[in-house]
Amino acid sequence: MATLKGKTLMITGASRGIGKAIGLRAAKDGANIVLVAKTVAPQKNLPGTIHTAAEEMIAAGGRVLACPADIRSEEQVQAAVEEAVATFDGIDILINNASALGLTGTLQTPMKRFDLMHQVNVRGTFLCSQACLPHLLQARNPHILTIAPPLSLKPAWFAPHLAYSVSKFGMSLCMLGMAEEFKAQGIAVNALWPQTAIATAAVMTFLGGEVAIQRCRRPEIMADAAYLILTKSSRECTGNFFIDEALLRSAGITDFDRYAISPGTPLLPDLFI
Repeated sequence: MATLKGKTLMITGASRGIGKAIGLRAAKDGANIVLVAKTVAPQKNLPGTIHTAAEEMIAAGGRVLACPADIRSEEQVQAAVEEAVATFDGIDILINNASALGLTGTLQTPMKRFDLMHQVNVRGTFLCSQACLPHLLQARNPHILTIAPPLSLKPAWFAPHLAYSVSKFGMSLCMLGMAEEFKAQGIAVNALWPQTAIATAAVMTFLGGEVAIQRCRRPEIMADAAYLILTKSSRECTGNFFIDEALLRSAGITDFDRYAISPGTPLLPDLFI
C-alpha cells in the first residue's frame, strides 16, 4: 500500500485548518513535516500556533520542523527551504495552502487588502514552488499540491469578490502552468478544492460565524483527499483540478457524514462550486 512514511512535506499555512489537517494525516504515516506559518503566539481570534500544531503532529507520529515564516518574504521562504533540506535531506512534497481572503466588491476592497491577497496567494504560491523545485527534481515521487479552485471564466465567480477571485485563480494558473512545464521531469502538480465550505477560522470571520460553521465539513475531508493524491505516482497524476468529495467517491468512500460538523444539516457550497 502507498504511504507517506519517510516523505518530507513542506506545508504553508500549516498552523491551523486545512494545512494542519494535511500535516496530521501525513504524520500518522511517519512523515517528516515542515510547518511554514506566521502564527507563533496565541491570537485572540485565531486558534493554535505553529508550535501547537507541531506538537500535535509529533504526537501523531511525525517528525516535525516548525519554520516561522511569511511567504511574502523571499528570504524567509528560502531560509525555511534550506533548513528543511538540512534537517530532512530533501523535500518530496510541497503543499501550497496559505491563503489570504477578502470577500468584498471592487469599491469596497482597499488596495492594502488587494496587495495582501495577491502577495500571499499568487506570489506566495509561485515563490514557494520556485524555492522547492530544485529539491523536488531530486525526489523519487515529487508532488506540488495547491489548494485552489478549478479554472473558470464565468462572471458569477468574479463579480461578488473580484480581487479575491483573481488571486485564487492565479494560484490555479500556477498549477496549470507548472504541471505542463515539469511534466517531463516527473513532478506532479495538482490542485485540490472543497465541494462545500470547510470549518476554518476564515468561515468564522467572513462567512457567518458559528451558524455557518454548522453547515461546514471538517478539514479532515481535504486531508484525506490530499492523501489520495500525494500517494499516487507523480508521473501518472498531474495537471488535475480535483474536488475533494468527487475524488473520495472515486476511491470508494461513501460515508461523508463523518466529515460534517453537524450531520444532517444542509451543507454550505464552496464559493467557487
